[in-house]
Amino acid sequence: MRRLLGAVVLLGALGGCSSAPPVVGELAPTLEDPKAEAAYMAVLDRYSDRQEIYDGFDTRIFAGATLQTPAFRDARVRRRALFQTLPAVKVEALLAEEQAEAAKFNEFFLGVHVNDFRYDDFAHKKSIWRIALVTPAGEVTPMEIRRIGRVDLNVQAYYPYTSLFWVGYRVRFPLTFTSGEPVIPEGTEQVMLRVASSLGNAEMKVQAR
Repeated sequence: MRRLLGAVVLLGALGGCSSAPPVVGELAPTLEDPKAEAAYMAVLDRYSDRQEIYDGFDTRIFAGATLQTPAFRDARVRRRALFQTLPAVKVEALLAEEQAEAAKFNEFFLGVHVNDFRYDDFAHKKSIWRIALVTPAGEVTPMEIRRIGRVDLNVQAYYPYTSLFWVGYRVRFPLTFTSGEPVIPEGTEQVMLRVASSLGNAEMKVQAR
């Protein structure tokens, strides 16, 4: 079954179709207001990318990542507010919390689907995967990788490129190098999250601002 799934996805990509991973289970929740939904998806697309690693016709990993920029954090909180009908005072408190977090870290949400559970060890100290944030100033490795857990419909509501059987991670990088220079310098247009191991290399490129 895994070989068949990998072959279908790869052949679709070679044929000029989307190489996005197949959706398993229920579709991600969406907002009732189509304009609000489209606006969020535009922000999500700006700060997100997806990649796949294959071994022949076998799928090794599906991966998607979203850079938690101040603009994306704002959009995510306001989307939550619409889903949960939050009062304005709660929204403002959440926005303040998110912007405080943005001032401390360069953070990604990383979603992965690994066909072999043995390779889902991204948060382990001896993980086979090396994760790095690559910018025009150089590259830096995470200061924290936290396994959020299995993706559910609530996670899919904010990261709809994920699906059933995916796992979410929070990956935090420092704002500065040991020299004190910013990891993402002013004027940077694009940065890359690299996830690499002996199984392959996934490079996800997103807008920096």
